[in-house]
Amino acid sequence: MAVVQKSLRIPEKILKEIERMAEDAQKDFSSVANALLEEAVKTHRCPGIVFSEGVHGRRARVAGTGVEVWEIVASYKSLGKSLERLRKAYHWLTEQQLRSAIGYYESYPEEIDRLIAANEGWTLEAVRKKHPFLPSGGQ
Repeated sequence: MAVVQKSLRIPEKILKEIERMAEDAQKDFSSVANALLEEAVKTHRCPGIVFSEGVHGRRARVAGTGVEVWEIVASYKSLGKSLERLRKAYHWLTEQQLRSAIGYYESYPEEIDRLIAANEGWTLEAVRKKHPFLPSGGQ
């Protein structure tokens, strides 16, 4: 991705908060500020989607739920991209919440496809290889 230098006036209160976040994360100011700006753009572009910290970093989730966008999209694909079947599978979510997840995917397919592929890579063999100390089934 091309990077462009641009002058930006930031209120001191926000500047201090970004500096604190960068220090806590042991990252540089620019990378933290850019990550925040990227999330702000994505949130603005895709209402109903929020970002929250998880075990594997910040991920897009459906607002008001703990459900990650990739989970809904993986289900949507496995259900033949049927919104009706998806609504039945996620009966506790509103149609608008499901549409927000699908809309996010349509805007950022590479991000979501990468997460789906990573999840599909968690086979029993892969888990055993990564965590050989875990007991085998039946023992």
